[in-house]
Amino acid sequence: MMGVMASEETRAVKPTAARTPSAQGPLPPAPRAWAVRLVVVGIVLSALNLRPAITSLGALLEEVRDGLGMSGSVAGLLTSVPPLCFAVFGVTAPRLARRFGAGAVVCAGMAAITTGLVVRPYTGSTPGFLAASALALMGIAVSNVLMPVIVKRWFPDRVGSMTGLYSMALALGTSAAAAVTVPLTDALGGGWQSGLAVWAALAGAAVLPWIPLVRDKGPGSAVGSVHARVEGAGPVQHVHARVEPTALRITRSRTAWALAVFFGLQATAAYITMGWMAQIFRDAGVPAGTAGVLLAVTMVMGVPLAFVIPRVATRLPHQGPIVLALGVCGLAGYAGLYLAPAAGAWVWAVLLGVSNCAFPLALTMVGMRARTGAGVAQLSAFAQSTGYLISIPGPLLVGVLYQHSGGWGLPIALMIGLMIPQMAVGVLAGRDRTVEDEAAAATP
Repeated sequence: MMGVMASEETRAVKPTAARTPSAQGPLPPAPRAWAVRLVVVGIVLSALNLRPAITSLGALLEEVRDGLGMSGSVAGLLTSVPPLCFAVFGVTAPRLARRFGAGAVVCAGMAAITTGLVVRPYTGSTPGFLAASALALMGIAVSNVLMPVIVKRWFPDRVGSMTGLYSMALALGTSAAAAVTVPLTDALGGGWQSGLAVWAALAGAAVLPWIPLVRDKGPGSAVGSVHARVEGAGPVQHVHARVEPTALRITRSRTAWALAVFFGLQATAAYITMGWMAQIFRDAGVPAGTAGVLLAVTMVMGVPLAFVIPRVATRLPHQGPIVLALGVCGLAGYAGLYLAPAAGAWVWAVLLGVSNCAFPLALTMVGMRARTGAGVAQLSAFAQSTGYLISIPGPLLVGVLYQHSGGWGLPIALMIGLMIPQMAVGVLAGRDRTVEDEAAAATP
């Protein structure tokens, strides 16, 4: 995701861009092999846990609403809690990582997810359910922001493949929770509480690989280690430069704003899908179990595509064509939900699954639009926090429109209307430039 990268996804820099090791002191120590393997396991397990708290709830939303006596508007508020928490807590992640280390913060995040998932089904009230959900979502929020930073620090020359692996695991966890939550609930006696709580076990497993890394802040993390392709030097060389972290005026970058809005609009679509798509199918006469599987199909499309899209994106000078292709799939899927939700259910689920792969594309562009590790951390926090803030009203508005119109026509029209600006800002965010250059150019 991120920064100045070698071999598979970097632009060239001149040799003078990095000073020699002798001028800067000793190079950062090479990462230990066991630590690298542990980080890979930690990334995969963490990614698996970044969405089940949401999609498992989407599969059982009707049962949770009945069990806690929620109205449609309150249920819409419930589906808006994830982006709210991601916006509020995600912005704190870089500061926490600087103080405690990214590994320690992710470890704490996985522990928060575990605790929240264990507690929330048994609170017995809507406020308690929301509070416990917020605890789990806080853990997800900080991990969302820090995953690109961890990938940049530990795998600077394998950013595309590691982003793909992380995105694949995230999509797999998302789809698995959507597909098996209803069958698991039935197998555990039919109570929605146990069907939601069971996902805490997966989150607990994700804590373990980070424990040995709590005190390990990563290779070259104190002062960013830059890997660059040197022009005119024959084979690719890795030049290490000790880069003092500097605070960017990130809000002066048009690309940062375009990426933040793109991230927000794709998140709006994703959380509307995760929170409401199963209910759309159920209201169209599709059985609850099949509706959950359809949601899983939408999510599982991200497993292969989340691996392919980052690798393709890093090889293109402009990611706009990918943005447009994903947007067209989304428009077709929404049109199908409006015209024939049950008859073409499997087709619409696949199309919306392809469209939702705007998420791994956005993560990849975060890394491509910043040159340094510090720039990636700032851009990731800004784009995700601002983006999730933008996405908050969407799921809530869908719930209100659904309750007051008595159908899905207006909510689906809203989804179609939001896809157009998503495509426009995505094209702008995909231009070949960096936030460091834009912030510097905007400085008086």
